[in-house]
Parts: sequence; C-alpha cells; structure tokens
Amino acid sequence: MDKIQVATEKFSELIRSQLERVERMKAEKDFIDYAKLDTIIIGVVGGDGIGPAITAEAHRIMEYLLEDEVKAGKVEFRVIDGLTIENRVKVMKAIPDDVMEQLKACHVILKGPTTTPRAGDPWPNIESANVAMRKALDLFANVRPVKVPEQGIDWTFFRENTEGSYALGSNGVHVDDDLAFDFCVTTTDGTERIARAAFEYAKKMGKKRVSIVTKANVVKTTDGKFLRICKEIGEEYPGIEVDDWYIDIMTAKLVDEKRRQQFQVLILPNLYGDILTDEAAEFQGGVGTAGSSNMGKRYAMFEAIHGSAPRMVEENRAQYADPCSIIRAAAMLLEHIGFVEKAERLTRALDKCMFEEKKLVITGRADGATGAEFADYVMETIRNI
Repeated sequence: MDKIQVATEKFSELIRSQLERVERMKAEKDFIDYAKLDTIIIGVVGGDGIGPAITAEAHRIMEYLLEDEVKAGKVEFRVIDGLTIENRVKVMKAIPDDVMEQLKACHVILKGPTTTPRAGDPWPNIESANVAMRKALDLFANVRPVKVPEQGIDWTFFRENTEGSYALGSNGVHVDDDLAFDFCVTTTDGTERIARAAFEYAKKMGKKRVSIVTKANVVKTTDGKFLRICKEIGEEYPGIEVDDWYIDIMTAKLVDEKRRQQFQVLILPNLYGDILTDEAAEFQGGVGTAGSSNMGKRYAMFEAIHGSAPRMVEENRAQYADPCSIIRAAAMLLEHIGFVEKAERLTRALDKCMFEEKKLVITGRADGATGAEFADYVMETIRNI
C-alpha cells in the first residue's frame, strides 16, 4: 500500500475517535456533589520509583486528619497497587485493566509519580499513565496554584488536560524514515469547559484578571481556536479583565519582578501549561513543593508534579525523597471533597515546616530527614495549630 495512503487512513481513524470523544463531552452531566455521598472513596496510588514512599506519607497524614470520618464510614481509603512501570509494560498498557477498574470505583485519587518511557530508555514506548488517566477519567482541568506572598506571587494555572499536543502523543505517524507527524487537538467543547472553569474560579475567588496563554500567532488553527473561545467565554464575566500572551513572552514575564505580580489566573493549552507551571513552581521552591489537581465532572485526581526519580531508588535513597509535593496535593484533595478546615490546617502546617521553622530539612540523602520523619513533623505541627 502507498505510504501516503497508509498515513491518511491512520489520520482518518484519529479523526473518527476524536469526533466520538466530542459527542461524549456533549453528553456530560453536572459535577459530582460529594456532600450527597454516603461514603467518599479515596484511592491512593503509589505509582513507581519514589512514588510509593512519598505517597504513603501523604496517606498517613490524611488518615490522621480524617480519623473520625473513617470510623464513621464517611470516608474510605483504598490502596491501589499495580501502576508500576513493570506491570504496565507486562500488559503493554498505560494503565492495566484491573487498575483502571479500581480507579473508576473511587471518587477521588491521590497519585504518586509514574515513569513515562522515552527514547533510549530500557522500556517499550507505552503512553504516559498520567495522560491515559486524564483521558479515561476525563480529567480536563489541571489546576496548579503557586504562592510566594513575599514576592507578590499568587498564581493559579488552569491547564487544559485532555487535548492539545498531548492528546494523541502516542499516535503520531511515521510516514517513512524521513518524515514523521504528531497531532495537536483543539475542540470547542473541550476549550469551553476549561475556560469556564477558570473564569468561574476567578469569580468565586474575587480575582480580577484572567490571562490566556497560546502561540496563536504561529499555531493559527488550534491555538487560534483556543484563544478565540476563551475570549468569548470571558465576555460573560464583565467584572474580570481578560488579556492574552504568547507562551514565549509569558515565560519571560514570569521572571519580571514588576510584571509578574499582575498575573492571577492563567488558562493554557496542555503543552504550554506543563512547561509554564514547572517554571512557576521554581519560585515557590521547586517542583517538589507544588501539588496539582486534575478535575473532571465525575472524578478528580491529585498528584505530585515531579517525576518518579528512579535513580534515587537505584541508590537506595527512596526513604529520603521529599514528600512535600504529594502532601500539598493531599491538602488540595481534602479541600476539593469539602474538608476545607482540615485542608487549611494541613496547608498551614506544611508551610510552617517547609518555610518558617525548618526544624527538619530534606536533602534527598542520609544527611537530611526521611520522608517519614518529615510527615511526623507535619502531624506534630497540625496538633499545635
């Protein structure tokens, strides 16, 4: 068969799958109301690398905070193993079927980092577990807050999670040895819901500015559509100023000490959101300090934003891995399901331990505290708040 015909047929299949996804989005119901649930089921997924070590500490802190609710049957924790790179490669799936069934039986998920194979790695080229989970559970909004009060930084990023350059990341086309294509996806429904989530958050939190970040001057079709729809949604919120920036200049403006204080809520397509939120986290102390939420209408997943650090495991240093990012994600999870006061206590305790008292310091090695020792320190601080 002619190589152009082969590539064209594969592209046709991708178009059909995305049109089917659009129809599923149109049929979506309203967001889940956790207050109406008899029992909120929290799945705890360790992942791989340092993931199980740090996630266990966040799990322990949540069980401490929710002890009464667990005893009363209002909250149930379920530990979900099996999302390791070894298990995923064994079945050649980003998420094994049995793990996916367990995930779908939960309401919210706390997830440790997972390994994503790349060229040159010893693992086969399987899709990112994060990307697969976001698509399977339709977790369309990746929300990442970054706060550094002394620098006037208070940013909340709304990264579209299911489209853009990552949607078909494992479905590119090698036409021949000289030519390869990847694809970027933007839909009306997908863009409208992330834009509305960002503007609703801004309205609820009293924010006065929402910034849209694209590269619409060059990526005219998909980024142009994203920018246009976000602006149209913004017109429904007259009390909020809307501006737009290109991703390259925005990366510069975040380090501009005067300009960066003006940003509040930012909406970004998938790839740009991934890059910019890692840069933003550096102002707060690095990716090890930042949590992340991934929200849909039926499910929500909360995670650390850093990788699985396999080298630390190889060097027998997993017990020294920093659990702060996943603990911060746990605080976001608690707030999301309605335990706002407990979430605030955890956040205050974590900030005190990380930035104020610093009685224990994590270095990633034996000259610093272990993750378990730091978690104990956080719980002791909670008791005194």
